Amino acid sequence: MTAPGRFAGVGLGPGDPELVTLKAARLIAAADVVAYHAGVGKESNARRTAADLIPAGALEEELRYPVTTGGTDHPGGYAGAMADFYAEAAERLAAHLAAGRDVVLLAEGDPLFYGSFMHMHDRLAHRFETQIVPGVPAFAAAAAAAATPLVRQTDVLTVLPGTLPEPELARRLADSDGAVVMKLGRTFPAVRRALAAAGRLDDAVYVERASMPGERRLPVAEVDPGTVPYFSLVVVPGDSRHGRGRRDAPAPDPVTTAPGEVLVVGLGPGPDRWLTAEVAEALAEVDHVVGYGPYVARVPARAGLTRHASGNTVEVDRARLALDLARGGERVAVVSGGDAGVFGMAAAVYEALDDPAGEGRWDDVEVRVLPGVSAVQAVAARAGAPVGGDFAVLSLSDRLKPWEVVEERLRLVARADLVCAVYNPASRSRTWQVARAREVLLEELPAGTVVVVGRDVGRAEESLTVTTLGDLDPGTIDMKCLLLVGARGTRVSARGAVWTSRAVPVR
Repeated sequence: MTAPGRFAGVGLGPGDPELVTLKAARLIAAADVVAYHAGVGKESNARRTAADLIPAGALEEELRYPVTTGGTDHPGGYAGAMADFYAEAAERLAAHLAAGRDVVLLAEGDPLFYGSFMHMHDRLAHRFETQIVPGVPAFAAAAAAAATPLVRQTDVLTVLPGTLPEPELARRLADSDGAVVMKLGRTFPAVRRALAAAGRLDDAVYVERASMPGERRLPVAEVDPGTVPYFSLVVVPGDSRHGRGRRDAPAPDPVTTAPGEVLVVGLGPGPDRWLTAEVAEALAEVDHVVGYGPYVARVPARAGLTRHASGNTVEVDRARLALDLARGGERVAVVSGGDAGVFGMAAAVYEALDDPAGEGRWDDVEVRVLPGVSAVQAVAARAGAPVGGDFAVLSLSDRLKPWEVVEERLRLVARADLVCAVYNPASRSRTWQVARAREVLLEELPAGTVVVVGRDVGRAEESLTVTTLGDLDPGTIDMKCLLLVGARGTRVSARGAVWTSRAVPVR
């Protein structure tokens, strides 16, 4: 039997033949079959780069894409057409490998960086001996052409496809140190708008055909969108975010001691239409936004705004950061979902202010809390009027209070015949509390007590379930839910609305 051939994915670098590595050149020169991708009606750039390295006796396999712009009459659309193409191309190469021929697949840039080689690797590497030769990625050549440092020291480099939705691209650019935006062409106008919204346009450099004949580089703001080819990208130097390395950049101002202000704001439960006008105006004026990552992401990126995102259990650390920024004269907003005063960041900010360790540190910093639409209001409105009478609001999280306290409060609320809004019923690490809470409430309330489960209210995935305490399934409750447990006067109307009578009967 003939021993199978070996498969190699070889990175050629950005296009200059002199940037092909010695290892890549050696494998190409020894190949029985040299394969390469080509666009519709176009010469293969990979083949052109490696032309002088391909041995005269090698077989060549051109893998021509059936479509490159997304338009196709394939029944599966663009994705279906490409899936069929990759499957057919893989079988063509597999036939050579099975016959004992060594196959080298040429890849522009690096084989594992936005490359078509990966589709062949997925289909062939488990069947044939495979190796991968890295290549100089296009963004490295572009940074060299722009003669600008991408990142240094502790900077973080972010590589972004220009095909991202414009608001998401702007958000990521605003939050990045150094950045590279790939996949331009038709996406260029949206990329430029995103750079402007993120305050990164002035320092962004456009590089076209890096290392190839016809290389061109100029400020992104000066590029004619109609001239942008696929072989182009944008380099956003990390220095531009930190004011380093620019000859025309003014010397940094000394830290001012003028007192600033911290605004603690509620963003509402989710949709932009539930953001109050007061909060929207405040966010348009501040220099910094501080908060839990998903909430910070909801604040649109814009020039002059720095966003400070952090994890879910460092509320007081976030508060201290905001207070320190304000002490330096900065305008700062601390953001919460829903209302900042309901299990939100407002209490954490005052906790930091009241910490003896920070005594006197923020005496000149003003703190102002701006209200937002709370989750309990949103779920109640969707259900009808379940909190039309007296009600209580509790959290099942036992991170900052003992579970025994949670149970005691649940019993007291039930005995007081109050509607109970339950925040934080479950999370990835807290899965048993909601089941235990149901057991505690059933010891005090009838099994037929009305319960409303609101999940992702205000978002596209919104759902609202009306059930009873006896039928409530704890396994269906997660961190996206808020529960409303009714009182004796809570009922469900013939139309399905949940409401609580304003009149409380004498016991």
